[in-house]
Amino acid sequence: MSDDLVDLEQVNAMRYSLMRWGKANFRSFRWRETRDPYHILIAEILLHRTQVKQVVPLYNQLIRSYPDISALILASKDSLQQLLYSLGLRWRIDLLYDMAQEIRTRFDSEIPQNRDDLLSLPGISEYIASAVRCFAWNQPEILVDTNTVRIIGRYMNWPVKDSSRRDPRFRQALQMMVDPNEPRVTNYALLDLAHLICLKRKSPLCLECPIKPWCYIGLITGGNA
Repeated sequence: MSDDLVDLEQVNAMRYSLMRWGKANFRSFRWRETRDPYHILIAEILLHRTQVKQVVPLYNQLIRSYPDISALILASKDSLQQLLYSLGLRWRIDLLYDMAQEIRTRFDSEIPQNRDDLLSLPGISEYIASAVRCFAWNQPEILVDTNTVRIIGRYMNWPVKDSSRRDPRFRQALQMMVDPNEPRVTNYALLDLAHLICLKRKSPLCLECPIKPWCYIGLITGGNA
């Protein structure tokens, strides 16, 4: 998607409308109220393939028991097992333990900000690395998952497939939507838009959508999708 094919005035108007809606409809969770990279990293690891309602109490317990990376580094596998095993998160026990030890030995007990360094840690996917960099340090990262791909598919009228998350077109379109000066606000708005408006299992609530004037689906349905 080259710059000469993009109407920057419309893009800026779309971003502004999305961010204004996002600020007004912000879903508040403890990990969203902080810029602490450790707290955000823990939240993103727990949120992977797990519903938010399940993560909230576990996140609170984990942060209460291990409030910073230094505390997690000192945790034993047995103590992590006691906390996580009963909640069906067994595979994350070794991941958290090994990750903490690598952060201690390789990064002097500091959460790395560099993308490649984050990706080198056990269990850290591209999505998690991008989320930590964006939400902790406000880096202009895009968050590519089934929710944001669904928004792009409807916005651009592109068919969504399992491979769409790896499609450069989707990544470029998502990059267009994320405001480079306020990526944190934009990405939270996109995640909340997917949860509240651009629904997966129900018809999208186009009449309430802040980006309807620029969205293909909203335009062809008149907001009645």
